[in-house]
Amino acid sequence: MMDAEQLELALETLGAVLLDRGLTYDLVAIGGGALLLQEIVHRPTEDIDIIALADDGAWTYAKPFPKPLEEAIKQVGQALSLPLEATADKDWLNPGPAILLRLGLPDGFEERLETRRFGGLILRLASRYDFIHLKLWAATSTSRSSRLQVDMSDLGALEPTRDEWRDAIRWCAKLDGRPDFFEFHAEPVLRRLGVQMEVEDE
Repeated sequence: MMDAEQLELALETLGAVLLDRGLTYDLVAIGGGALLLQEIVHRPTEDIDIIALADDGAWTYAKPFPKPLEEAIKQVGQALSLPLEATADKDWLNPGPAILLRLGLPDGFEERLETRRFGGLILRLASRYDFIHLKLWAATSTSRSSRLQVDMSDLGALEPTRDEWRDAIRWCAKLDGRPDFFEFHAEPVLRRLGVQMEVEDE
């Protein structure tokens, strides 16, 4: 697990390594690491998730990472004793949720990104508004059941307004495609967070 200071150090180190090798990578980030960098949450995180590589305005699928980037990530992880796994999808910086780029991001996602630069590493961080959408999607996903408490905690920290909840529910319902999404997936999450909304509200 990494706190904000450790994460900043890891990113600065990775950026310095890339710069020293004449490399630059422009990455679009979501997940707990991006929330931590923006001080939206203060919990430690295992990793920072990348959904796309940006190149002169064009985004490409992040999985798999380019080999030079993957190698640099592993070397920095070893040097700083960060979480390392057998597959790059689970390393401290990874493209685990890259499928979201293909599923479709909230309208205006790109315009709301916050950009940070660490030497040869450019990170574009999802906005608070978009995190509300992404965290609701995660909290309603059966594949994320083991992380439900974390996703719920993050949603609480994001403090969505009623309009933001409505926008997020509509986006998630569109991705999900099931007519009962609100009743059986979104509403239970809202209820646990003390939010009352009717199906007509969304």
